[in-house]
Amino acid sequence: MTHEVAVIEGDGIGQEVIPAAVAVLDAVAEANEELDFAYVEAEAGDAVKEATGEALPEATYETAASADATLFGAAGETAADVILPLREAVGSFVNVRPARAYPGVDAVRPETDVVFLRENTEGVYAGHEDRLSDDLSTLTRVTTSSASRELAEFACEFVADGRGPAGDPEEGFTVAHKANVMRETDGRFREEVLAVAEERGVDADEELMDAFATKLPLDPSQYGVVVCPNLAGDVLSDLAAGLVGGLGLLPSANVGHDNALFEPVHGTAPDIAGEGVANPTAAILSAAMLLEYLGHVDAGANVRDAVESVLEEGPRTGDLGGSAGTEEVTAAVVGRL
Repeated sequence: MTHEVAVIEGDGIGQEVIPAAVAVLDAVAEANEELDFAYVEAEAGDAVKEATGEALPEATYETAASADATLFGAAGETAADVILPLREAVGSFVNVRPARAYPGVDAVRPETDVVFLRENTEGVYAGHEDRLSDDLSTLTRVTTSSASRELAEFACEFVADGRGPAGDPEEGFTVAHKANVMRETDGRFREEVLAVAEERGVDADEELMDAFATKLPLDPSQYGVVVCPNLAGDVLSDLAAGLVGGLGLLPSANVGHDNALFEPVHGTAPDIAGEGVANPTAAILSAAMLLEYLGHVDAGANVRDAVESVLEEGPRTGDLGGSAGTEEVTAAVVGRL
């Protein structure tokens, strides 16, 4: 089976870690005669805008929209002009962000194993901002019942399939919100998510997002699957990254009904871009999520096992206390595969 994968490296270390992820996908395909990938390369980001005037050319948007899945690296100053339309191109309504501590990695909280399911289309990221005067700017927050319910239905299926950290269909999830202040917007989100959970017979509790931000670092073991509005999911998942060893370890998936985009959570890291020392772990784990999305669950698990072995035994990049470069770490993962 051949899958068409759009490859968009973007800016900075995206140009180093996405080739690492592709090398891992090639190793998986080489070991499986029934699996193959046809890559379609496309461009986006700061350099593309400087050259063409557009951070995300229409051709790149269409490439992502028509591919079976997309691997994306990172964008710099043009990030909002790139990633938000790309998520739209694949019809993404949920951003899946696992944050897990791995053996061999110096983590603040080694017991951390949390998956954030973040609404991916609305909230303050809907893009409705205005500068009305020299003194006044406004931002309109968007929350619909339909998008909230769609996320909740995904969350119910996610835990029912045993895809949460505990792997227990009875695990349920936590809704993190700020409905005590944003009564109409987060209030609607909270009501709809909890209503779907009740309809589906899924156990759901709730936590105010500021309380969650306090409790997570103190005892992350009390949380498994966390369902969040857009901005809250972005911020809280980055908080979790600090508990497990940094953003270089966090993959993500932007999932739609018929398409998906996979990206490391880290940015372009301009301070180390081009030096060959970027940690490819998040990008490779994003490729593992891509494999699972395409139905190759065992292959995705094999990639994750190989990554965990390298994290535990080395080699490691500098952000994890080692001295290896991107290519050395990638070669070690491929070798274990």
